[in-house]
Amino acid sequence: MKIRKNDTVLVIAGKDRGKRGKVRFAYPKDERLLVEGINFIKRHTRARGQVRQAGIIEREAPIHMSNVMLLCGKCNHPTRVGFRFLKDGKKVRFCCSCGEVID
Repeated sequence: MKIRKNDTVLVIAGKDRGKRGKVRFAYPKDERLLVEGINFIKRHTRARGQVRQAGIIEREAPIHMSNVMLLCGKCNHPTRVGFRFLKDGKKVRFCCSCGEVID
């Protein structure tokens, strides 16, 4: 996956288009990301004794990774991500706009 945990992303599609957030969790198998402050849903819950209160709870839901773009730390623009090998053989991500190494 080209986007990982703790990356800053920009939402490019959906109801939260234009918002920025930090990736809290990544689900590579499903190609989804959980981003802070993005894609809130309302969950109707039943009370479970003293543990959980009944009612409508708002929480973040995962968003598909095709609907977000990584924000480059250097140029601060949404960018595509490429992979490159360094001279020591390490594989790193890089910004396709400015060429800066992200990792």
